[in-house]
Amino acid sequence: MVLHSLINFLNLFNSFARKYILFSFISSSSMASETGKKRVVVVGGGLAGALAAKSLQSAADVVLVDPKEYFEITWAGMRAKIEPSVADRMVIKHKDYFTDGRLAMSSAVGVTDTEVLTADGESIPYDYLVIATGHNDSFPKTKSERVEQYQAEYNKIESADSILIIGGGPSGVELAGELAVDFPGKKVTLVHSRERLLDFVGPKASKKALDWLTSRKVEVILGQSVDLKSHSDGDKMFKTSNGETIIADIHFFCVGRPLGSSWMKDSVLKEAIDAQGRVMVDEHLRVKGRENVFAIGDITDIPEMKQGYLAQNHAVLVAKNVKLLMEGGKESKLRRYEAGSDMAIISLGRREALAQFPFATLIGWFPGLIKSKDLFIGKTRKTMGV
Repeated sequence: MVLHSLINFLNLFNSFARKYILFSFISSSSMASETGKKRVVVVGGGLAGALAAKSLQSAADVVLVDPKEYFEITWAGMRAKIEPSVADRMVIKHKDYFTDGRLAMSSAVGVTDTEVLTADGESIPYDYLVIATGHNDSFPKTKSERVEQYQAEYNKIESADSILIIGGGPSGVELAGELAVDFPGKKVTLVHSRERLLDFVGPKASKKALDWLTSRKVEVILGQSVDLKSHSDGDKMFKTSNGETIIADIHFFCVGRPLGSSWMKDSVLKEAIDAQGRVMVDEHLRVKGRENVFAIGDITDIPEMKQGYLAQNHAVLVAKNVKLLMEGGKESKLRRYEAGSDMAIISLGRREALAQFPFATLIGWFPGLIKSKDLFIGKTRKTMGV
């Protein structure tokens, strides 16, 4: 009888022990995934998103959602086409600066009040969300592939006698400037659909850019477009909207890309998207109607020039505001963003540039000293800690 009772006791003890060990394992596993920090998701790994993720990684559990393993210093891209070695410095892997967070290499396809949904089927929970999806771009996933693209473009340029640039915004004008300086013997034609180059700056700056390019034998055609839909690969003949024929060995499409907001249009944030596809934000860069969702960079509806240094300013301010909210700070202490002034610097080759300041518009070596030599690559790398 005693033996039977002892056996029953041991069986009960073993059962209890197994349940306790299992419970302890589950509890410890759950606690291992909980750091006690708030969860921040940053969607978009361009200049703004990268800086936001870097700035928040030590204060929160940060997930950066981006379909590629790198970001690039976009305003240096035209230089990389004519000097491929630049690409290795301007294309920066996320892992080189984002060391305390997680990279989800995918695209966002939706968002709820609590989660970001990715193309890979992942649902990523957040306490705070930062939207930095900028423009829709189609870039390779890896840095090595992106650097190889720049090398391939350089090879095309080197072997071409004539080059067509479609688009007279900052990218088109900067590429024309790089080509005019490094490859003065090549025939360069720039076609722009507007009546003046760089129409985001004042007429005085536009005229200075036009005069600079034409003085270096770049043919500039304004008020016309080029129909690429009817153009086949390998064809060297291009037609403008006015029926002009342009012969070019290669062409570069330097026209603005669509905004990267389509993934939100059927989501809980759809009411915050304006008619142009931009995200409406308040003075704290919070998305309209949201307390814990922010937007930064070109995707925002802030009435200012869309430039990289301003996008970085957005990232710094939002990181500070998110930290304040995570720490339980008062709403009245949130930092306010003031739209940037109408200032722009357009590089024109390696030594010269066009600068529009609030007080003057300048062209030549002096503004070139500010930007054109290093294109702020060193400064940006230092900011990112790489």
